[in-house]
Amino acid sequence: MVFRVGVDVGGTFTDLLLIDEDSGARHIAKVPSTPADLSAGVLQGLEKVCRQADIAPRAIGQVMHGTTVATNAILTGSGARVGLVTTQGYGQVLQVARSFVPGGLGAWVIYNKSAPLAPLELTIEAKERLSARGDVVEPLDEDDLRAKLRQLRARGVEALTVSLVNAYADGRHERRVQAIAEEEMPGVPVSLSSAVIPEMQEYERTITTVANSYVRPVVAGYVTALQGDLRDRLGDHNLHLLRSDGGLASAEAARATPVNLLMSGPAGGVAGAIWIAQQAGYQNLLTFDMGGTSTDVCLVQDGRARTRRETTVGDVTVRASSLDVRTVGAGGGSIAHVPELTKALRVGPQSAGADPGPAAYNKGGTSPTVTDANVVLGYLPASARLGGELAIDREKAATAVQTVADALDLSLERAAAGIIDIVNENMFGALRLVSVEQGYDPRDFALVAFGGAGPMHANALGRLMNSWPVIIPPGPGVLCAYGDATTRLRNEASRTFIRRFPETGSAEVGAILKELQETAAAALDAEGVPRSDQTTTCQIDLRYHGQGLLLTVDVALDGFTTGGLEAAGDQFDQMHTQLFTFALDADKEVVNLRAVVHGQATTLAAEPLEASGSDPAAAAIGTQAIYVDQEPRQATIYDRVALRAGHRISGPAIVTEMDATSLILPGHTGEIDALGNILIRPHTS
Repeated sequence: MVFRVGVDVGGTFTDLLLIDEDSGARHIAKVPSTPADLSAGVLQGLEKVCRQADIAPRAIGQVMHGTTVATNAILTGSGARVGLVTTQGYGQVLQVARSFVPGGLGAWVIYNKSAPLAPLELTIEAKERLSARGDVVEPLDEDDLRAKLRQLRARGVEALTVSLVNAYADGRHERRVQAIAEEEMPGVPVSLSSAVIPEMQEYERTITTVANSYVRPVVAGYVTALQGDLRDRLGDHNLHLLRSDGGLASAEAARATPVNLLMSGPAGGVAGAIWIAQQAGYQNLLTFDMGGTSTDVCLVQDGRARTRRETTVGDVTVRASSLDVRTVGAGGGSIAHVPELTKALRVGPQSAGADPGPAAYNKGGTSPTVTDANVVLGYLPASARLGGELAIDREKAATAVQTVADALDLSLERAAAGIIDIVNENMFGALRLVSVEQGYDPRDFALVAFGGAGPMHANALGRLMNSWPVIIPPGPGVLCAYGDATTRLRNEASRTFIRRFPETGSAEVGAILKELQETAAAALDAEGVPRSDQTTTCQIDLRYHGQGLLLTVDVALDGFTTGGLEAAGDQFDQMHTQLFTFALDADKEVVNLRAVVHGQATTLAAEPLEASGSDPAAAAIGTQAIYVDQEPRQATIYDRVALRAGHRISGPAIVTEMDATSLILPGHTGEIDALGNILIRPHTS
């Protein structure tokens, strides 16, 4: 037997899914994350899931891992000391940046700009210059460069970025700088902008490559150490890491270009939601992943998640493909507080995290959190055991929430309900951001809820969005691990090619896309993926001539040389109209070309559930007093393991399982489908 395992490391818990590739049987495990050394939690989880499955760890052949190591390095400022090589006259490219201040009108008054990831004192200017067409205007002065690199070496640079003007057109000077740097600064990893992101716009190309250098030693060290530990326990195995765009990268690719991993964690949940929802017959989705620290949302149309060409972590925005996931600081561990000045209740973004966690976890936490509010309201019964092990302490939860009630002069239940209402509104805003504000009607989409806390808030979010059904898949707390284990290898190659439509044609553009396909496919070839198992999607970044805005259009390579460019232009007009309500009668312009190559999709199918009648009484295990819609009610508690396809659960009800607890509100019904999903809809008269 051969097994694969999906691993998702979150801020509070590390989730694992073990799959028998022969039989399709699966086992899940959940262990607390270990912030001081994330790999320790991964190894503990592997031991636990292998015990549950009664297999030897060496039976595992593949490990698919979603990680937040790169993300955390930027958020905590714990990356490498980065040196930067630019073209003479462009040394302050990161300081000039873009004229954008986050926040509303007047935000510049209080805005504190973060220090660049590569400081000015570690920036040197190379005497060289290429034209926008890649021609040499000024040769590289190698002697001058060597002297400046020695200065950087003396200042303790840990990683080096090379980003020269117009290097997207030709990387010859950057490659020569790398060769010299390897002689003058042996052992220091070098990232080239012409290799990381060969596209126009100096600032975006530079900050992306600098970010790659900033997280590279951290990610490389983590991946190398994890590989070594896994090799000791598993023997020969393949380790792949989840990219921000939802594909898999080899361990070697992750070490070389970790900037592609910045949204690795959230991408796993979206991949898992698509996998289960498609088998249930749903193609248009809003994904809602609520964990212990944050909530991630994404829109999926026709079975494909929306993507974007920018990834933002904290106040750092890089040009790297990622799923269009929006994150808010709202999770089960989000801390509620009442500022003395305003006396207005606030929830998050501060989080109790995994250590000490919510007060209800009885691990030393005393701050009132969203989880504590759910416990007080009865939505998370004291009989529930998180991860199958962690007991809930209602008294400690009530003591924590009472501090909010006292500050607001409210009853304990009203204070807890206020905490839940505010966190739901925060998540509602994120869902509107990916739907209504992008021109999509949320009523046309099902809401897929997962994460440890998502199923508890899903019904309320469905009611706010009017998105039905609300789908709660089996094992919702470990769905991100399902995504890690069921996604496929992916690589891409891009090139800037600025031409107005009258200046080029489908044949020329198609030929370049074909070259990019070969470049992107090389990485999958190296992983042993045969060409017959590879599929390619091509993309063109278009704009109206004279406009700065770019929109990305997907195109098929087959037959593109005969009229494909004109069809892409029509699609661009439609996208522009959807987003901005108008299209222009102006020349369209090609800016960037891109080829995305995927490996073979997984053949793993969801396990069907035994069918039964509509009465779920056999799965009922008790009742629970809850406080909902400002009044006390009695909810029936059901054991999800005992539910069968066809069962219909009338709210108010609570469904418990090892990794999550689901809440069905009054006036709603949860139906169990053939795959074990809970489909929640309002009662019909």
